[in-house]
Amino acid sequence: MSERFTKLVDLMAALRAQNGCPWDRKQTHESLKPYLLEEVYEVIGTIDLRDEQKLREELGDVLLQVLFHSQIAAETGSFTVEDVIETLSTKLIRRHPHVFRTGDQAGQASNSEQVLAQWEDIKRAEREAAGNTQSALDGVPKILPALLRAYQIQARAARVGFDWPQNQAGLEQVLAKITEEIGELREALILDQARQARMESESNNRPHAREEIENELGDLLFSLVNLARFLKANPEDALRRATNRFIDRFHLVEAQALGKGRLLTEMTLPEMDELWDEAKRQLRRPQPDTTPHVGDRIP
Repeated sequence: MSERFTKLVDLMAALRAQNGCPWDRKQTHESLKPYLLEEVYEVIGTIDLRDEQKLREELGDVLLQVLFHSQIAAETGSFTVEDVIETLSTKLIRRHPHVFRTGDQAGQASNSEQVLAQWEDIKRAEREAAGNTQSALDGVPKILPALLRAYQIQARAARVGFDWPQNQAGLEQVLAKITEEIGELREALILDQARQARMESESNNRPHAREEIENELGDLLFSLVNLARFLKANPEDALRRATNRFIDRFHLVEAQALGKGRLLTEMTLPEMDELWDEAKRQLRRPQPDTTPHVGDRIP
């Protein structure tokens, strides 16, 4: 390892030592889970802001979590950070035979589609060697955000051919599926309203009706993820940016209302809609500088 990385490992060991930091010493793999997730999301947020200097800092925070978990494991004799690095190095070589010229598949992948197909073959062989189940969907973490997990599940299924055609006809089928799911959701809502009109028992009817509605809503969201995949867009990124746009516009609506000496709670919906339309127009205009700020997240 390099001198700088060795120093980092030693610093982490010192923090966990007998005379180290009381907070660091009490942490476990379980207690650190929320911090790891938080740091990863901060990296993603910084990438959205296109702030390279901040990204350097946030990546360091993610690296700290790797060192932290590795040190805890080293103290129990499970593995060390050197083992983590060696395992990763071996995996990178094994899964890129077209680059490192190893095995029967050396040099066989010349484009990204071939790389993905080769990747699946290699991972399938890894699962067989480990005695795991052979589902193409194995390995997608259940803890992923729902949109991202749906995207990854669909992508795994597509890699073995379970997908619509990757052309305009396939896109039309995806759009038709979305229309179908909207219709089924509407039918569930109408049925629920009819049940309420008949004054059926709340305890016997409503939970079942709500489950039906949520199922149809879930199917609609899943089909929208399919559309995102066909458009080569990450649905998690798309929704996060849409949320950021809403926040930017809403902040401007609030500011405009205050400029008129009013609160939003004092305004009618048409008045707020007018401010909203103006906020959208303002945030579409080119910004006068390139300093990263909230508005820069708007694509």
